[in-house]
Amino acid sequence: MGVTLADILGARAVIRGIADGTPFVPSPFMSTLAGQEFFLKLETMQPIGAFKLRGAVNAVAALPRDVAGVTCCSTGNHGRGVAYAAARRGIRAVICMSRLVPQAKVEGVRALGAEVRIVGESQDEAMAESLRICAAEGLVEISPFDDARVIAGQGTVGFEMMEARPDLDTILVPLSGGGLAAGVAVAAKTVSPTIRVIGVTMDRGAAMAASLHAGTPVEVREVASLADSLGGGIGLGNRLSFPLCRALLDDAVLVTEEEIRDAMQMLYFEDRIVAEGGAVVGLAAVHSGKVRAGGGPLATIVTGRNVDMSLFTRIIAGQDVTIGDRTVRGRAYAA
Repeated sequence: MGVTLADILGARAVIRGIADGTPFVPSPFMSTLAGQEFFLKLETMQPIGAFKLRGAVNAVAALPRDVAGVTCCSTGNHGRGVAYAAARRGIRAVICMSRLVPQAKVEGVRALGAEVRIVGESQDEAMAESLRICAAEGLVEISPFDDARVIAGQGTVGFEMMEARPDLDTILVPLSGGGLAAGVAVAAKTVSPTIRVIGVTMDRGAAMAASLHAGTPVEVREVASLADSLGGGIGLGNRLSFPLCRALLDDAVLVTEEEIRDAMQMLYFEDRIVAEGGAVVGLAAVHSGKVRAGGGPLATIVTGRNVDMSLFTRIIAGQDVTIGDRTVRGRAYAA
C-alpha cells in the first residue's frame, strides 16, 4: 500500500545515529492504572525534541545532490525536523506555518537556521504557500505525512517498539496527518498481525479522525488546542497516509482538552516528563477510560517536548489557560 516493512528497515539504516534509538521505558503508574504493563516511547529525547526528525532525515537524505532547497508546511515539529535535516546537508529550508502555531515552535524552527513564513489561519493555507514556493522558487516540498519516505522514517518508531517488546498487545499513537500512525501500524502489524494500533487525537478539528469516520478525506475547521501539534488538514488528495490509516488502524479515539490537561499533569508528576499536549493523548485515552487494556502490554509514543513552557507551568500549577477562544479551567493534580 505504498510503504512496507522493507521501506522502514531501509529508513532505519539511513537515520541510524541521527534520529533513532530513543528510550522505551515502563511507567509503573500507568501500568497500575491500566492493569497491564504500560510502556512509554520517549521521542522527547530526539535532538529536536520530537519524532518528526526521523521522517525528515529519511526524506532529505533521498534528495538529489543539486537540490536547491526544501520547503514544507508544519504545526511546529515537522518544521524543526526538516530544518535540522536541511542544515545537516547545507541546503536552504523554508517552513510555512499558520498563525495558530505557538510562538515557541516558530522560534524553535528559526533557531535551526530555516526561513519561516507565517501564512493564514490553518495548516491548509500554509500547505498552499509551501506548494506555491515549490513552483516559484524551485524548492522540493516535504509533506509532514503524505510522503512515503516520511512515513517510513516514522515507522522506525514502531519497529523499535516491537523489537523491544514483540508481545505488545496495543500501541496508542497520537494521530494528526497520519504519517506516524501509518508508519507505526505498518511496522507493528507486519511483525504482529493481531496487535491493536489505535490513533488518538483531540475532539475538535481532528482531520484524520473525521476523514476516517467519513470514509474519505475531508476538510475540518482548524481550532486552537492544547494538542496543537495534532492540528491541520490531511489534504483532499491524500495518497498514502489516509489509505494506510483506514486499512490498518483499529480505532480512532477522541479526547477532550481537559483530558489532555490531566494527562500532561499526570506524566509530569508521576513520570517526571515534560511533554506537549499532542504527545500525551495516548495516556489521556487510558486515564479517561476511553481505551482499556486488552490481553497484554500497552504502549504509547510520547511524541514531543516542544511546549511553550509558560503554558506548561500554568497547567502544572493547576491554573486556567486560554487556548484560542476557549478557557481550560485549572485543576490541581491528584493521582
